[in-house]
Amino acid sequence: GGTDSPKKKRNWDPLTQGPGQSGPLDRSTDKPSDAPQADDGKEYLGTGVADVDNWEVESEDEEEQSKGKKSSKGIFSYLQSITGTRALEKADLEPVLAQFKELLVNKNVAMDIAEKLCNSVAVSLEGKKISGFNGVKNAVRGALEQGLTRILTPKQSMDILRDIKSSQAQGRPYVIVFVGVNGVGKSTSLSKVCFWLKSQGLKVLLAACDTFRSGAVEQLKTHAARLDVPVYEKGYNKDAASIAMDAVKHAQSNHFDVVLVDTAGRMQDNEPLMRALSKLVNLNNPDLVLFVGEALVGNDSIDQVTKFNQALKETAYGSGQPRLIDGIMLTKFDTIDDKVGAAVSMVYSTGQPVVLVGVGQTYTDLKKLNAHNIVKLLLR
Repeated sequence: GGTDSPKKKRNWDPLTQGPGQSGPLDRSTDKPSDAPQADDGKEYLGTGVADVDNWEVESEDEEEQSKGKKSSKGIFSYLQSITGTRALEKADLEPVLAQFKELLVNKNVAMDIAEKLCNSVAVSLEGKKISGFNGVKNAVRGALEQGLTRILTPKQSMDILRDIKSSQAQGRPYVIVFVGVNGVGKSTSLSKVCFWLKSQGLKVLLAACDTFRSGAVEQLKTHAARLDVPVYEKGYNKDAASIAMDAVKHAQSNHFDVVLVDTAGRMQDNEPLMRALSKLVNLNNPDLVLFVGEALVGNDSIDQVTKFNQALKETAYGSGQPRLIDGIMLTKFDTIDDKVGAAVSMVYSTGQPVVLVGVGQTYTDLKKLNAHNIVKLLLR
């Protein structure tokens, strides 16, 4: 992937953009935006605390529900022939699971992952005694729900605000590094997280460690001006790992609670850039490495996140355990309707949770991912 990157639409050229013009937050020119401009940023922040709540599923209207009922009848009609209680055989399950697999793939779950999931459901149900049409239908759906929920539930709970408190207790800033390929909206995602943390009363410093792409530092400064937070920067073509280290020292001596580190977008197969990123995360050992990816259908996010992790492993800087991705932030989550499968695929491939999702173009458009809601959407 990567050839059809949406970068062309951007204009962060300081020459063509005067200091007063700070463009909309989402840099795609074809979308209007209600993002605050630099001069009214303070007023926009307001005094209310913006809490990042769970992303909720809107309930479908009755017409859609009846449509769903009709299609699921097709899936299970053949099962009505099963009467009485008997042990389920693979042959009983295969047609149902085939339909479910198709449903998952249509919702953007990667084919191999949908297959593995259905196979594990078959294994768990084979030999179970289940009676009647509804019994089999409900057993398959129930087992799939459990499997999907298990995949989407983080192994250890990730509570960023709680972890920041424990860093404060140790007298050091909490550090988040944002990584990902080009053009997925890392700086925008970082700014949303900044807005959220600032609204929780935390003192935030941004570190401009994208010293590679022309205009990146100015872009971050534009966000910082709107958010009324300082930026630590040393310009371009410098060693990003050292800038991050200096930024953290600066934050510590000036009593900042959080440092958000912006890094250069890079393709997972660009070895020199991956090496530089690996150096940054291993040298600074941040509290959280967040991979920013798109939730879009047909996107190669799964390939990106797996290879990104692999590249971090292979280009590990120094000795000891290499630092890998700790969590995922998905952008454009509001544009995909119920095709939420990318979340399942990325979590399954990395073993790391989707921590936050971006659901719009303004700083407040940030949500936590609710596993229960995602599963509901996948199976409806």
